[in-house]
Amino acid sequence: MASSVFLTPRHPLPVALERSLCRLSGAPILPTKARASRGSPFLRVPNCSLKDSCSRHLIAHSRGFISTTQEKRASGFVYKVAAAYSGKTNVFRRTNQNFGYDSATGIETWADVSSLTKNQKIPSGQDAFFAGPAGQGSAAAAFGVADGVGGYKDSGIDSADFAHGICKYMKQAAKSFPESGGRSDRLNPLQLLQTGYKRICSDRSVAGGGSTACVGVAEPDGVLSVANLGDSGFIQLRLNAVHYYSNPQTHAFNTPFQLAQVPPKILAQIQNFGGKSPFADMPADASLSTHDLQHGDVLIFATDGVWDNLTSQEVLDRVSSAMVSSGAWAAPEGSGVAVSKALSWLTDEKTMSEVEKDSMPLQTKLAVDITSMAKAASVDMKRDGPFARAVQQAYPEERYYGGKIDDICVLVVIAIDHGFA
Repeated sequence: MASSVFLTPRHPLPVALERSLCRLSGAPILPTKARASRGSPFLRVPNCSLKDSCSRHLIAHSRGFISTTQEKRASGFVYKVAAAYSGKTNVFRRTNQNFGYDSATGIETWADVSSLTKNQKIPSGQDAFFAGPAGQGSAAAAFGVADGVGGYKDSGIDSADFAHGICKYMKQAAKSFPESGGRSDRLNPLQLLQTGYKRICSDRSVAGGGSTACVGVAEPDGVLSVANLGDSGFIQLRLNAVHYYSNPQTHAFNTPFQLAQVPPKILAQIQNFGGKSPFADMPADASLSTHDLQHGDVLIFATDGVWDNLTSQEVLDRVSSAMVSSGAWAAPEGSGVAVSKALSWLTDEKTMSEVEKDSMPLQTKLAVDITSMAKAASVDMKRDGPFARAVQQAYPEERYYGGKIDDICVLVVIAIDHGFA
């Protein structure tokens, strides 16, 4: 499995941050028993003491910065976004394969600046992601993940082009919203799916392919809208509990809903020689949901490379351990777990760089940890993951065991309400 989530002691924290964390430290948190799987809410408190967190540090890595002209907002919600990714045939490099976006400043950070090379896809295989502003001059954020359908490979088509392309076009559409100028309405994630799908189907450089998608738009008033099509998905965590989960959309076992551009050549072959036409769902088939966020909520958007290998219980345990050990979630004496004032420090790229050169902000550490954990589970043949258990139930004669090797993409969003920060 992946390395420990707990932060490694390095050097003393800056005095202001250390005092802030120490003031928020309380008695050790005792575990409570609970059971759950993805698709059901539960409560699980890790066995951890906040008193040890004041001298702990984040693991260092190098990052590149891209600045935009977006203004920082003084009130309301802002969103700290991070992504980590790994292609199924690649070794996951924690310090290189991650990305960050801050809706308050409009700054993007790439751990590996070479990822920005023109026309070069990041090493995430057929998985893709995007994150950026949802509207001109707005602190709203748009983000999402997409998972290319591998079945087109037999026809000589790489769905990575489709998945990466649709994310590129959704990011462009979100940034330019509204096209006519003036922000009179909210950006809807379904609009992004529709626009991205239309543009990728018109892109002559993409031969075809298909992809699932899970797309969200988070507004400065704390309203999150999500459009989910297929078996990528998201969970919303709030103070050591799963507050909401998305359900996968499938036509049959291991056959998710998918946006697709089926090349005329394939359609002609089917017409001449028979066979089933590829599934080609439309953006309107996506499941839509709206959620009210609270300060300190953690959103995990991920492709099935995560959900086929990890349960929600395991993801929650990993996030809870990191949030509590870092001091982002505190347990004042005599009360339950609460969001601490240290959360704003811990999620700020600049502040954490001052704490230790090139250290990771909390959202990046979470994305990297979950990706690492899913990667380890995918190649563990002694541990049956959710996909293996589903195969055993549906097709017991197959004798499928262990993890499911796949591309992995994780996108983490932490909601920060400046009214509480």
